[in-house]
Amino acid sequence: VQLVESGGGLVQAGGSLRLSCAASGFTFDDYAIGWFRQAPGKEREGVSCISSDGITYYTDSVKGRFTISSDNAKNTVYLQMNSLKPEDTAVYYCAADQRRNLGRATYEYDYRGRGTQVTVSS
Repeated sequence: VQLVESGGGLVQAGGSLRLSCAASGFTFDDYAIGWFRQAPGKEREGVSCISSDGITYYTDSVKGRFTISSDNAKNTVYLQMNSLKPEDTAVYYCAADQRRNLGRATYEYDYRGRGTQVTVSS
């Protein structure tokens, strides 16, 4: 299983970024895929998750600002992040789980990528 994130960077508050997660080595359609983040000195936090049949979940702090989507033909999951805030600054990890529907935005997955840094300046 390989998950490779891209799209992180530095953005001003109020700006947008789109993260991508290219997946390989497993049957993409059979897994739940999601994003979690970890800021320095803080616990991991589930951000968003999409089930194998397209049900989406978000943590409360990103609802209305972030959108998760998947392109099964490309084995890629996206996280569109709008209206970014300094408190969104963290390393964002893409992750996959054999349980097809995790029921919530979580940070507990079977597999994860190496992460991509998102920094939001005030």
